[in-house]
Amino acid sequence: MVYLDHNAITPMRPEAIAAVRAALDVFGNPSSVHAAGRAARDLLDTARGQVAAALGARASEVVFTSGATESAAIAIRGVLGAARAQPSPRDELVITSVEHPCVATLAKLLAAEGTPVHVVPVDREGLPDLAFAERVIGPRTALVCAMRANNETGVLLPVQRLFALAREQGALSFCDAVQAVGKIEVDVRTLGADLVALTGQKFGGPRGAGALWVKDGLRLAPLLGGSQERGRRAGTENLPGIAGLGAAIEAACGRHGQEEPRLARLRDRLERGLLEAFPGARANGAGAPRLPSTSSVTFPGVDAEALLMALDLEGICASAGSACHSGSSTPSSVLTAMGLTAAEARGTLRLSLGWSSADLDVDRALEAIPRLARQVAAALS
Repeated sequence: MVYLDHNAITPMRPEAIAAVRAALDVFGNPSSVHAAGRAARDLLDTARGQVAAALGARASEVVFTSGATESAAIAIRGVLGAARAQPSPRDELVITSVEHPCVATLAKLLAAEGTPVHVVPVDREGLPDLAFAERVIGPRTALVCAMRANNETGVLLPVQRLFALAREQGALSFCDAVQAVGKIEVDVRTLGADLVALTGQKFGGPRGAGALWVKDGLRLAPLLGGSQERGRRAGTENLPGIAGLGAAIEAACGRHGQEEPRLARLRDRLERGLLEAFPGARANGAGAPRLPSTSSVTFPGVDAEALLMALDLEGICASAGSACHSGSSTPSSVLTAMGLTAAEARGTLRLSLGWSSADLDVDRALEAIPRLARQVAAALS
């Protein structure tokens, strides 16, 4: 199998598998004071320290969750709930037009409930309109949400500038760093956000385990009742998943210096070969800073879903966009926000590399993708 869908989920790293297996034998509840509970608490504290070290944070600021969707809900609903309870209430939410569905869909739900939501547009490269953001971020803004790296194009958003605008107006900021953590440096001391989400399955950890960094002293309205995770997140912690998350983030972030250039070389070779082999193909967001591992390529006259099925028959796994939208007939909202037509968006592949990717994967992809894309285009013409 050639796996080119690491932005959807990445194979578990050996370090994470070993940590999960070891944690399965630690059966105690971390909230219990007896020996079994203390052993579980030790594992929990170790993982919390590993996540904190990777982010440049304090361990006390790390809240374990089930993943990005829950982290986003805790952050966004928590901030809005707390802001509305202040003597000078704030009730407005600002997001970009290329946010992940876990943020964009929640924003739509909140808008239907009466929350004023402002959506910052992006340009052809997927970069936000900072002048528009400056106009809509104001004294009633409670929270500004912006992802560090787009999950479909890999474009790196200038989040520090957006979050600086939020601070100037006294608003808080939330960063979806799910696609960035483990691939590029994410340091909460320089990022400028007040809350940062990550999930283990994107950098070689187990699925179902994520974390939310909450700046010390920040008040959040509780999403559910419960005292775990300092009252930030209710429910008994998923100890095996959290142990695997800690091991994976330590392994991933410890290899940034080697992995970033290696993946950038593979990505560039793959992208260059596809553009040369298929006339008219183009890489989306290539004029902006991007993750070293992600390429979004539009093939004119090609139906991406048909191409994906043909690739799958040859053992090649890729995506037409966010895995959360797989199988949908609606064109990618990220790509249409960047100015692509519906037909262009439906003719776009997302190819994402990861820690297990190798030159042979690129070789096979370059042989198969242009050939099958031409066959699909001919069948549709």
